[in-house]
Amino acid sequence: MGSPFARPWFTDGNVVKRSRHVAAVFASYGLSALAHRNGLAAATPWLRPGPKRHPKPAEGLRLALGELGATFIKLGQTLSTRADLLPADFVTELAKLQDSAPPISLQAVVETITADLGAPPDQVFARFETVPLASASIGQVHAATLADGTEVVVKVRRPGVVEEVERDLEIIERLAQWVQKHTAFGHDVDLEPLVAEFAYTLRNELDYVREGQNAERLAEAFADDARVWIPRIHWDFTTERVLTLDRVGGVKVSDLAALDRVGVPRRTVAENAVRMFLHQLLDVGFFHADPHPGNFFIQPDGAIAVVDFGMVGRVSERVRNHLLRAGLAAVEQDAETLCEELFALGVAGRRADHAAFTRDLDHMLGRYQGRSIGELSAAAVTRELSAIAFRHRLQLPGELALLMRVVTMSEGMGLTLDPDFRYLEFASPIIRARWKQDHSLRAGVLRVGRAAADAAELGLELPRRTGRLLSRVERGDLELKLRLDGLERLSLELEGMTNRLALAMVLAASVVALAVALGVHGLRGVERYLSVLFVLGFVFSLAFGGWLLASMWMARRR
Repeated sequence: MGSPFARPWFTDGNVVKRSRHVAAVFASYGLSALAHRNGLAAATPWLRPGPKRHPKPAEGLRLALGELGATFIKLGQTLSTRADLLPADFVTELAKLQDSAPPISLQAVVETITADLGAPPDQVFARFETVPLASASIGQVHAATLADGTEVVVKVRRPGVVEEVERDLEIIERLAQWVQKHTAFGHDVDLEPLVAEFAYTLRNELDYVREGQNAERLAEAFADDARVWIPRIHWDFTTERVLTLDRVGGVKVSDLAALDRVGVPRRTVAENAVRMFLHQLLDVGFFHADPHPGNFFIQPDGAIAVVDFGMVGRVSERVRNHLLRAGLAAVEQDAETLCEELFALGVAGRRADHAAFTRDLDHMLGRYQGRSIGELSAAAVTRELSAIAFRHRLQLPGELALLMRVVTMSEGMGLTLDPDFRYLEFASPIIRARWKQDHSLRAGVLRVGRAAADAAELGLELPRRTGRLLSRVERGDLELKLRLDGLERLSLELEGMTNRLALAMVLAASVVALAVALGVHGLRGVERYLSVLFVLGFVFSLAFGGWLLASMWMARRR
């Protein structure tokens, strides 16, 4: 398969125009040199230095992504969670990306609400504030009141954002495909699944029905916990482009002075926040994945109200069990077991060195030996683990990278509330209790029961499935497909060798034919014309041979 850059990438004129604009913005922040240093010059032929100032590469990348709008802002925020893939200075800089945008015009807001809810906002709501509370790249928020007096907020999706996101995702996907096939970075990192996961997450954020469902799932998980409050979704006033939910009051978790004024103990808030996160991780397997301070409001009784459910994460039972075992291995200074559990989670690159990775983990654990769990920082351990993964070109699964980001941010929130708060010290007893619960006799009996039921069901289904399989074999419908890593690259190399051999044979035949023709007699009267033909043929043969040698030399260098 040839490179998509050997021909125009796209057939859609708008996409071509957008791709050139993206390249121009990157170039204007001095990122053309960064592309050349990382072997991306061939993938970005339009990159030329622009007239703007050239900040440091990490800062330039943040500024460029922020200028390019919704898709690239979300991409930067996602990359800020991937310390296993990017250098620390890029991760730190991208974490500063703020999702803000100019307000949507009131006319566009009215048109969207009218089209989706069947009437303009002044007829749908008893009161509708025309000045937005906040405006972001995907949508903006307005305060409103329902006919029964309920105070709500209404999120309205920005017009044209879906088309913009789809266009930008196409550019990102094509670039990822090229990088995957033609650069050393792409050889080490499996980019296409990362881009697919990013695209899936972003498309979900565009759908406000999905966000409402996320909120309801978390509300159900905390239905019996008065320390956490999730706003109610008003489905009669919610569509894919409009989301209506209860308005959240209270004090922002970052407003420490206001918390002190209302008399809410900061320590209580920090502990409630950690319990909330651990319950989502250990019990629900579904968690709010954007825990920045603007999404949490503290109630007078210390309860935490949560908003913005567009970004969520999921943790399967298998992943949770491996995480628990990895945490216990870290506490017990068992580098070998920690390595095995991380590899079981999918932390493995194409050139992973198991022994070297274990050795680095052992050195990391050795630095923490003799220190109590209360002296350890979850953020510091996470950063060091990510640095080791980056050094070994290991790739963390998306759910694990997102989880590590949430751990770091939630610990930071706890320390902001109470500088003496020890995240791991507080969380450790909860995690150990959950481990004991999962490995109790009752849990074991339940697991055995489920396994026996699955085995019985398989035993009943096996004869029928075996019969279907044998029938397909008899009909000749059964096909065996093998996938061998590196086979495509080998096939391309063999194809190139065959093409060069064929060209060499043609070149040799041309030279021999010219030599034979020069010795032929009986062509008097046309010598002048033949001499011109022979000269042209000779020059062509020399040029052809030179090109062949050059292509062989370039292929050897690649």
